[in-house]
Amino acid sequence: MKKYLFIVYLFICNAVSAQVELIGISNPVYDFLKRMQITGVIPDYNSSLIPKSGYEIVENLKLIKDSFNLLSKTDKKMFSDFEKEFEYDMYKSKKLQYSVIGNENFSNIFNNDRQKHLFFYFDSNFVFSADIKGALSQRNSDGDSLKNNSILLGDVGIDFSGTLFNSVGFFLNLKNGNIVSGNDSDISFAAYTDPSLRGNPNFYFDKKNYNSFEGHLRYQTNSNWLSLTFGRASLLNGKSFIDNLFLSDNSVPFDFGKIDLQYKSLSYSFFYGSIKGDTTEIFPFTKQIPLNSKNIVSHYLNINFSPKFRMGLWESVIISNQPFSFTYLNPVSFLTSADLSTGKDNTTENNSLIGIDMEILPFKNISFQSSLLIDDLTFGTLFDDDSLNENKFGWQFGLLWENSLNMKTAVEFTHLDPFVYSHRSNKSTFTHYELPLGHSLPPNSDEIAVEFDYDITNRLNVNFLFRHQRSGEGIIVDSAGVIKANYGGNIYFGEGDAYLRTNNFLDGNRVNRDFYTVNVLWEPIKQYFVEGKFQYSVIDNVSTGKKFYDKYYFASLKINL
Repeated sequence: MKKYLFIVYLFICNAVSAQVELIGISNPVYDFLKRMQITGVIPDYNSSLIPKSGYEIVENLKLIKDSFNLLSKTDKKMFSDFEKEFEYDMYKSKKLQYSVIGNENFSNIFNNDRQKHLFFYFDSNFVFSADIKGALSQRNSDGDSLKNNSILLGDVGIDFSGTLFNSVGFFLNLKNGNIVSGNDSDISFAAYTDPSLRGNPNFYFDKKNYNSFEGHLRYQTNSNWLSLTFGRASLLNGKSFIDNLFLSDNSVPFDFGKIDLQYKSLSYSFFYGSIKGDTTEIFPFTKQIPLNSKNIVSHYLNINFSPKFRMGLWESVIISNQPFSFTYLNPVSFLTSADLSTGKDNTTENNSLIGIDMEILPFKNISFQSSLLIDDLTFGTLFDDDSLNENKFGWQFGLLWENSLNMKTAVEFTHLDPFVYSHRSNKSTFTHYELPLGHSLPPNSDEIAVEFDYDITNRLNVNFLFRHQRSGEGIIVDSAGVIKANYGGNIYFGEGDAYLRTNNFLDGNRVNRDFYTVNVLWEPIKQYFVEGKFQYSVIDNVSTGKKFYDKYYFASLKINL
């Protein structure tokens, strides 16, 4: 018995010597690593599965250091910042780490060359850090639909993260916010323009204080070939440069259990999660019935055929009013087939989606991606014009150019057929807290998006995003309340897709939207941020001839110690 325990002990202690916990999707290191991939510094980097562990990020940073002379002046400074942030994982050193607790020299909290923590500790078996986060944000709006609003929000949070025996990692973020000033209209405006607030029930109900948390426990083997994660976090799947068709950041974190496998050019991820039971809307949207449960199961396989070409296969099922089923827990399965074999009388109760994407790098600094999402597919009616919406597709093409001036240019076109992401029962929609899990575009729409992102310095970033959308909307009901037509433009209401009429693309009430968004992020002192956001929108109701003009802005001060 002692012999086996000793073997287990050796297995644990010889595992990876870096952070095992996941690094959140908002960390700027992901944009930096993507640029390094496109410029050929780390050609094997996989950006289609995020978040990643500190171990995987550090392995890529080490490769970048080996090619340090190839980096631009700004990228070298950015690397230096990440080198401080991940110092222990790269060098097993804490010379550049500053812990507020345990130090008398508080002037270092404004040190521009140290990674600051509330508390930092490590020994041969344990690494632990506690960090304080705070933000103060003034938000205003003016326009035809948003009206005049002004709200001041403040929040403070604390992060606990660490790795035990080089193989078990943990992370916990606790955040409490306060509405410093603002009325009910201001609260609605803030929720409408910020998914993190819209997906927070406390923000609506308390109307003064609100809170949230994220956290996970993760086990990782040597060389990260296998990892197990249980917790609450945001997950990204897909190769998009602006907004993913598969899993995006348009919603809020959810709870899940997750298995990841990596071997050479193969990466595989499987998770089973619980998402918010979005209510069923009964037309004319005056009655709502809460769902008992709503779950998501998904897997994604990415294959790097070469540094110039990679492909991903994705599949997901949204399961409503069925708390748990081993049918979907099998990580090696075809989920759509598993869903159809559950034995239920109604095989369309759940929402199955599959997808394929690919990325090609034909030249240095240039990447091309394409993605296809299939919501419903019936081969017998694939080319039948009278198929009553039995085949629903979403597709996307994108181009990314990174230049030597640290300026990124991305162009992306997205098309969604009527009823994509929605569901005929109105229960198994591809949403969480009434926010899309995939692309932000409504069904029966297309979008051309152009993004310019410029790192003026390693601490100053300017981002401009333009989106032009065309949509077909509307539901027609007779005097008795019977639905006569649904044009498939509402992600929350898919009833009538298979028995009312065949919808042509953009049928219904035509609406065009133009969004102009500018973000500025400045870090004058390391881990102290000033952020500004401005958005101007034009909503053109083509069918009625009415236009709406709106604008809003955020001005925020943030700290992360």
